[in-house]
Amino acid sequence: MSGPASRARVVLVGPPGAGKSTVGQVLARLLAVELLDTDDAVERREGRTISDIFIEDGEPHFRALEHAEVLRALAEHDGVVALGGGAVEHPDTREALLTVPVVYLEVSMAKALPRVGLSGARPLLVESPRARWKALMDSRRPLYQEVAGLVVDTDTEPVERLATLVAEALERGDLRPRSEA
Repeated sequence: MSGPASRARVVLVGPPGAGKSTVGQVLARLLAVELLDTDDAVERREGRTISDIFIEDGEPHFRALEHAEVLRALAEHDGVVALGGGAVEHPDTREALLTVPVVYLEVSMAKALPRVGLSGARPLLVESPRARWKALMDSRRPLYQEVAGLVVDTDTEPVERLATLVAEALERGDLRPRSEA
């Protein structure tokens, strides 16, 4: 990533329903830092929901906004950053993520879909949610794995335990940027 060095302490990636925002809130509390959710940041900056951005301007426009927000977060936010599920699809985002500690929160479809619901709030999952979620994961799983220094399965462990696992890995120095591996 060009420009100033990253300030983000840890970044959480994964599909919708993995628990990025939920685990991120607890992890931020444990680390005594703030959580920045890039989806929320895009919505605040744009003054409209992600669903509205998709409908009014299309997915490519949203992805450009998302990429800019991720780069801003990595450069300016000294805490936990939770990325939207598709952020890793942008090659420059993946390159930037190699410079920070990244945790891939893995989840099964059986656990993810009930967590996200089937409302219009998840524009990519509105039509044929199971088939769409599987297709998204088939394309995104290798990208999550590419940037992650740690993979955590969120299916069975409570949120507090997941956040503790990440905090302990950071404290031990086991969770480092992929560029340092």
